[in-house]
Order: sequence, then structure tokens, then C-alpha cells
Amino acid sequence: MGSRAATETPLRLDDLPMFATDQELAQAIVGRENAERWMRDRLPTLSSRPGFPAVDDFHGGRPVALVRRFYEGYLGIAQSPLAAPGRADASEWKTKSRSRHQA
Repeated sequence: MGSRAATETPLRLDDLPMFATDQELAQAIVGRENAERWMRDRLPTLSSRPGFPAVDDFHGGRPVALVRRFYEGYLGIAQSPLAAPGRADASEWKTKSRSRHQA
């Protein structure tokens, strides 16, 4: 008979609560079969890198959204908005059509 882990649906970051344990994060990032090795070999290095979130003792885990953001930057897939939220340049907005309709 096959192992139960082989038939379970893979865990994804989207499946985790807002704060997750290192074990849960490891399973979502590299899969259940590689989670222990990732925690032993990779997590110590990642924990010391700028941008990798620390464990929040109050919540008992790392913030999943910040782990996702760290990996998006690490993998080079982070979204880079043209302008930061709330920083749009109003001088670039079209105003001619508005003045035509007011006439």
C-alpha cells in the first residue's frame, strides 16, 4: 500500500493560515518529502537574510504573506507597480475631455 503522504494534496502557501509554523511553510514551499531537509539545511540561511520574516512569538509562526513576498523578490517575480499606491502623478491625467463635456 502507498503512503498516506503520497496521496494527499500538496500543501500550498494559499492553504496556510495568516501565520504558519516553519514545518507548514516548508511543506508548502518544497513539498512534504523535502520539508525536513529544507528546515535543516535552508531555513537557517534564509532566517538570516534581510527580508525573510522572523517568527512572530505572539502568533506562533511566520507571517505567510511576508514569506510569499520574500520569495517573489528572491525569484524575481515581484510585481513592480508603475507608481506606489497613493503616489499617482495628477499632472499626467487627461483633462481635455472633462472640459469639453462641461461646455
